[in-house]
This record gives sequence, C-alpha cells and structure tokens, in this order.
Amino acid sequence: MEWGELLIAYAAFFLSHSIPIRPPVRPWLQARLGKSGFTLAYSALSLAVLAWLIGAAGRAPYVALWDWAPWQVYVPLILMGAVCLILALAIARPNPFSFGGARNDRFDPSLPGIVRWSRHPLLAALALWSAAHVVPNGDLAHVILFGTFAVFAVLGGRLIDRRKRREMGTEWQRLRGAVAGVPRVSMALSGSTLVRLLAGIVLYATLIWLHPVLFGVSPLP
Repeated sequence: MEWGELLIAYAAFFLSHSIPIRPPVRPWLQARLGKSGFTLAYSALSLAVLAWLIGAAGRAPYVALWDWAPWQVYVPLILMGAVCLILALAIARPNPFSFGGARNDRFDPSLPGIVRWSRHPLLAALALWSAAHVVPNGDLAHVILFGTFAVFAVLGGRLIDRRKRREMGTEWQRLRGAVAGVPRVSMALSGSTLVRLLAGIVLYATLIWLHPVLFGVSPLP
C-alpha cells in the first residue's frame, strides 16, 4: 500500500481521539459504559490505534533523512526515564489545569507536585517521548510520526489553557498564581510520592523489557 496504511492509521488515530469525546457522543457512551468503563474503553482504543500507527510507520517506504549513529540510542534511553517518572507523578492525581486529572476538587495549590513544573505534565511526557524517538529514527515516516506528536503536545497545552480559562473564569488565574508562588523544589517526598516514583522506575524497566516484543527493536545499545 506504500504510504496508504500510514495515512489510514493517522485518520483512525485522530478520529478515535476526537469523536468519542465530543459532547453528543461522550454522554451517550458514558450512560451505557459508566464513567470508569468509558475511560477504560477509550484508553484501550487509544493504545490499540497508537500501536497500529507506530507499526504502520515502520512498514512505510524507507526514506532516510539522516544516518544512524550508535550515540543516538542513548537519547531515548535517557529521556524515557524522565517520561516514565512524569507519567507516574501525573496520572490520576488532581490537576484542574489539564486533562487526565482525578478528584480535581481536592487540588491543593500549596502542594501542587508535578503541576508546579508543568500545568500539562502528560503533554510534556508526550513531547519528550516524541523528541526522544525522532533522533534514532531518521527516516521520513518516523519523523512525520513523532514530529506530529511533538507539535500536538506543544499546541495542545495552549488549546487546553484557553478552554480551561474560559470554563474556570477567575478561578483559573487564582490557582495559577497560587501554584506559581510555590518553590519548584518543594515537592514533598510523601509515601504516595515515593510509591509513584517507584512505579515510574518499574514502568521504565518494563518498557525496556517489552520493547523488542512490541516493536521488534531493542532499545539497549
């Protein structure tokens, strides 16, 4: 199919991420699946289409943009450690500024955690993941793939800020100012934070272990 599969996978990816969350569709699905069921189904669908998209990029015609070098392997090895820690510190914790937050009514701006570093930590993780994988994959299909995700992550934060400011009104600016007043190095190493950091390390090791199985390439030198 030459580039056809990659184009179809791209279309499926964007449709699967836009249609289910639209106002007429999301309430209908949540009424039948429940909020937790909708979240699980949406997450599973997103991961499945993402895996297809990455696989389609690997099967697209190879057009080299730069030569591979051994040092490039270390870029994702280093950056993916940061990605896994960010994910572990951000997922399912209160964050009224972005998507993916849980129990946002319990958000304490004096103890913002990872939110002090980024209002959109999941998008920051996506941007790092994309940048990390562009370096050792210097062919056209993968540069398009990871470059698209990087642009999406950067622009997505701005779009979410605009929407949240509109929805939250003056509360958005109040919370932002309160969070900005907290020192960046003030993240408390509570028991839950330590558990999350450990989970990030486990996730990093698991991804290294599963990478050859899922993508057919070892991430190690």
